[in-house]
Amino acid sequence: MLTLEKFEEASEIVKRVTRPTKLIYSEYLSSQTGGKVYLKPENMQYTGAYKLRGAYYKISTLSEEDRAKGLITASAGNHAQGVAYAAKAFGCKATIVMPTVTPLIKVNRTKSYGAEVVLHGDVYDDACAKAYELAEEYGYTFVHPFDDLDVATGQGTIAMEIVQELPTVDYILAPIGGGGLITGVSTLAKMLNPKIKVIGVEPAEAASMTAAIEAGHTVTLPSANTIADGTAVKKVGEQNLPYVMENVDQIVTVEDDELVGAFLDMVENHKMVVENSGLLSVAALKQLDLKGKKVVSILSGGNMDVITMSSVVQHGLIQRDRIFSVSVLLPDKPGELVKVAQTIAEEQGNVIKLEHNQFVSINRNAAVELRVTLEAFGTDHKNRIIAALEAAGFRPKLISAKLY
Repeated sequence: MLTLEKFEEASEIVKRVTRPTKLIYSEYLSSQTGGKVYLKPENMQYTGAYKLRGAYYKISTLSEEDRAKGLITASAGNHAQGVAYAAKAFGCKATIVMPTVTPLIKVNRTKSYGAEVVLHGDVYDDACAKAYELAEEYGYTFVHPFDDLDVATGQGTIAMEIVQELPTVDYILAPIGGGGLITGVSTLAKMLNPKIKVIGVEPAEAASMTAAIEAGHTVTLPSANTIADGTAVKKVGEQNLPYVMENVDQIVTVEDDELVGAFLDMVENHKMVVENSGLLSVAALKQLDLKGKKVVSILSGGNMDVITMSSVVQHGLIQRDRIFSVSVLLPDKPGELVKVAQTIAEEQGNVIKLEHNQFVSINRNAAVELRVTLEAFGTDHKNRIIAALEAAGFRPKLISAKLY
């Protein structure tokens, strides 16, 4: 059972290893939603995510004998770092099984805390099966990333901090992977104030909690293919589901494209790096009627490797028409390229890349192709540039934008 006494105990214990993550008021998101939106920046924790809370509290409840056996877990990255950090604090060995597709930054940071890392499988569920095998073989103590009520209790300490800092909070939004975070947060929030509405958010391509609630029991999805790797879980925790069904008011799903936009919003407006899973609670805001409400979005983590970050930024800029490409056909004679460049310059377009193809047509006097990749201020500006090219007689054709 999850009890208020346990939550209070956990809230004191996790303070030994957590950094205070005070709420950040978001003027931008508040203006977008009509409510007062605050961010709970768990991406600023020592390990870059909230997972340290549940891992440390769980390990604190283990006997000396169980800790001495060595700990093992499976994780897509954030729980891995939480267990590794907590194990180091308690002076015990930790082995972490991670999916082979885990971002390098998460793998390296897990190793930096002294844990042994084993890479196995494509998703969390594959890694978890391997971790159970190793636990059986070597006698390790398994620390489950979400299907454990002590872990959920540790994660729920976030709700204690939110309510203490913002007692009149109306909505709390939290990402859902396996369900540990939403279980702890929703249960404690309802204990402290039953009027608080708790909204869970899942990636649309890994909506395992939604599927479980519809079925009335946990189910295994055929796949969990999403850029929100930290919540790419095929099956939620058995122990979590009853608490979620009782305490969570609504679950919404978010498409990967929406996370790309949310990443840009967070970087540009708050100067913060938040991983895709941590952005679920931000991307979901637009789906809710929050006018006049006080809302807290939990940013669950910020462990994102630079290559992924670069890809997300590129896709975000293209998605918002701040980068686009056009193809124009020109006679193969001197001065034509200058005319195109002049037309673009007059509309304040910024050329990023040019490709000049003389072999698009057998009759080079009739046409050569010029592909131009441009930077714009947004959709309106892009449309003005295209209209100017059309007015100049170039007949521009929009093509897929690529920066490489």
